[in-house]
Amino acid sequence: MQRHRQVVAPAHRGRGRAVLSLDWTFAHHPYSEKIYGAKAAYDYVNRCWSRYQTVVTAVIANPHRVDGVAVELQFPNYQTEELAYLEMTAQESYEQMEQVHQRLEELLHYQKNRLAYRKRTELAVDIVRQLEAEGEFPQADYAFDCGVLSRPLTALIEASGKHWVSEIESSRLILWQGQWQRVDGIAQTLRQEYPESFRPKVVTCRNGQQRAIWAFTKTVRLKKYGAKRLVIVHETPDLNDAPRFLLTDALHWDSSRCFATWSYRWPIETFHEFAKQVVGFESAQLRKEEAVKRHFCLSCVAQSLLQATPGSGQSSERLDFAQAHEQTIGQRLYTLGREALQQLLEMTQGLLAQGQSIAQIMEVLIPA
Repeated sequence: MQRHRQVVAPAHRGRGRAVLSLDWTFAHHPYSEKIYGAKAAYDYVNRCWSRYQTVVTAVIANPHRVDGVAVELQFPNYQTEELAYLEMTAQESYEQMEQVHQRLEELLHYQKNRLAYRKRTELAVDIVRQLEAEGEFPQADYAFDCGVLSRPLTALIEASGKHWVSEIESSRLILWQGQWQRVDGIAQTLRQEYPESFRPKVVTCRNGQQRAIWAFTKTVRLKKYGAKRLVIVHETPDLNDAPRFLLTDALHWDSSRCFATWSYRWPIETFHEFAKQVVGFESAQLRKEEAVKRHFCLSCVAQSLLQATPGSGQSSERLDFAQAHEQTIGQRLYTLGREALQQLLEMTQGLLAQGQSIAQIMEVLIPA
C-alpha cells in the first residue's frame, strides 16, 4: 500500500482541495466459516445475522478522483467465548502438574488475545499515523463520522498541523450556558425560540454542486475534547428536517467551510460500494491473514486503475443515460484486458524472434 500511495499522490496535488476520509465497513462472507477475520455476528446495517469481516479504510478525494489509500482488517473479538470456556472448564484443584501447565497455557492465551485485540478507533489512529509519517498528502485535512471519532485520533491529527471535521451523535453532551446538555436538545431550543440564528448559506461541495443550508455555529466545550467549533446544519428553510451535527478543531472556519469539508467524506461510501460490486472486495475466500490483506490492497489498486483508465470499445444506445456519455466500467475493463493481451503477444513475438520453440515459450508463460 505504501507504493500505491506514492503512485496516486501526484494525482491529488494541484487539482483542487484534497481531503482524507476515514471509515469502516463490513465485508460479508455468509457461507464460509474458515475465512480469516470473518465472524458470525449481528449485522445491524442489514438487520440480520451474518458472517463478515470488519475493515477500516482511508480514502483520499479531490474534485476529480477518489483513491483508497489504506485498508486494515480488524480481527474479531472472541473474548466472550474464551471467557465462557475458561469458566466452564475451571476446577477447584488440579492433582497433576500437567493439568496445571495446560490450564496456565489456556489463561495465557486468553490474556494474549485480549491484549492483542484492536478497536476500530485504534486502527484508524494507526492509519493516520502511517499516512502522516509518509507525508504523501501534506495539505489534506480529515473528515470522518462518529464511528471512528476518538480523542487519540483528533489529538494526532492536530499534532500533525492539520484540521478535521466529524459528525457527532445527537446525544453528545456539550457545555451550554454553564450546564452539560445534549446537543439535540440545544438544537431544538434554537429552532423553536431563535430560528433566526440559523443563517442561510450556499456551499459548493466536492462535486461542484451548490447546496443551500441553514447553519448555526458556535465554539463550545466538550468533555475530553476541549473547545471545538460546533455546526448545526439544516437543509430545509423551515428547519423541520433532522439536523446534522458537525464538529471541528478549526475554530476559525465558518459553517460553509465545515460543511464543504464534510462533503468530502461521502466518497468513502462510494468507494466501499465500488470495491464490493466491481473489484471483488468480498469475492476472495482466503484463510490466511497475509492473503486477505494482499487481496484488500489489490482491490484498492484495481479501483485506482479502473477510474484512471480511458475506456474504449463499442458504445451502446442503452448507455445514453450516462452523464456526459461517461465511459462504463465494462469499457474500461475491455481496455485493460486488451492492453494485457497486447503485452502478452509482444512478449511471445520477442521469444519467437529469439528462436525459442513452442515448448520453451509455454514453459515461460505457464510453467509445468
